Amino acid sequence: MFLQIHYATSYHASLLNRDDAGLAKRIDFGGYPRLRVSSQCLKRHWREWLTQNTNLPNGFRTRHFFSREVKPRLLEQGLEQEKAHNLILHLAKGVLTASSGKEALDDELNMKQPVLFGRPEADYFVKIILDADKQGDEKAAKAYLDQVIKNGKANFAAMVRQAGIHDIFAGFEAAMFGRFVTSDILTRLDAPVHVAHAFTVHTLDTEVDFFTVVDDLSHDEETGAAHANDMELGAGIFYGYVAVDVPLLVSNLTGCDRTAWQQQNPQDAQELLRLLVQAIAQVSPGAKLGSTAPYARAEIVILETGRAQPRSLANAYLDPIRLGSRKAQLEQIHPMKQVGEAMASYLTKVEQMYGEDGTKRYVSTLHQWPRSSEPVTSLPEAIKGAMVDIFGDQS
Repeated sequence: MFLQIHYATSYHASLLNRDDAGLAKRIDFGGYPRLRVSSQCLKRHWREWLTQNTNLPNGFRTRHFFSREVKPRLLEQGLEQEKAHNLILHLAKGVLTASSGKEALDDELNMKQPVLFGRPEADYFVKIILDADKQGDEKAAKAYLDQVIKNGKANFAAMVRQAGIHDIFAGFEAAMFGRFVTSDILTRLDAPVHVAHAFTVHTLDTEVDFFTVVDDLSHDEETGAAHANDMELGAGIFYGYVAVDVPLLVSNLTGCDRTAWQQQNPQDAQELLRLLVQAIAQVSPGAKLGSTAPYARAEIVILETGRAQPRSLANAYLDPIRLGSRKAQLEQIHPMKQVGEAMASYLTKVEQMYGEDGTKRYVSTLHQWPRSSEPVTSLPEAIKGAMVDIFGDQS
């Protein structure tokens, strides 16, 4: 079972996503250059919004998990500083040492690269170190931790739950967007939420904005700007696409086998999917927030549910839309209407080629939708319909 999300959002003069040279990211598609927003950028902003709007446990993507999250909590519990440091170092090296034998942690408890840990995992590490401390001296405590690490290699997630911690052990971010690790004990999670790079449905059109800063305390004879610089700005309508493997999401959230996803309580998965659609439609990425205010909402959102192999509608824009064409001007066609018509036309052609595949579709848009088989509805109603398709009526 998949949930597919297609959206089109128009942004005014902005710099949504920069490359290493400070220029707007771009990509050639169909032989034409387009503005682009990377999936990493999109997911980062969506995660931040999701964290603020759900009570599900979140995670930490950081190098300082053991030094700034685990250690202070142990000290608050009364563990002596040197012993706490040594036990954390021993545990962390055992947890993070990859099969290659390379150390992933320095003596200051900082990892060599950021790793995504869940808050429940922090709870678990604190608990087992406190349990280790009860074994006696430091040697006995380390021996206890070695046994925990050995047992955990079989099923770390099960050990966390056996310890009485039943929340999403790696946080909802990892449950949605995955966690790649090479350690012997930490559990790798495949990402059920697959996010495409968003790109403009028309050709790239940018300009360089030259700006200056005036010194408020300069004297009359001191002419010229105190600072001068420039930045690249672009405007456009972006198409974006997200596909969600629902059984895998439920499996990551509950720990069940993905084949048993329909037997699980769907509450957490429903909440995250509902919030994800809202984030996609409402949350704007954007560099230069203070100078461009790049806040916009999607004007077309299409939700699809079904068991068929997901497919993007990006090829509707392989031939870029000519927003300023004479035909569009004469007929006074709204640019976003052109975007919707191209999407609907491509969808019809795909169905003519492959036939119906049982996919159900919900359309929410500010504009006319050419396909009468899919009536336009509000976004909350579209989300509700999609959730019923996936999980059944929970009312």
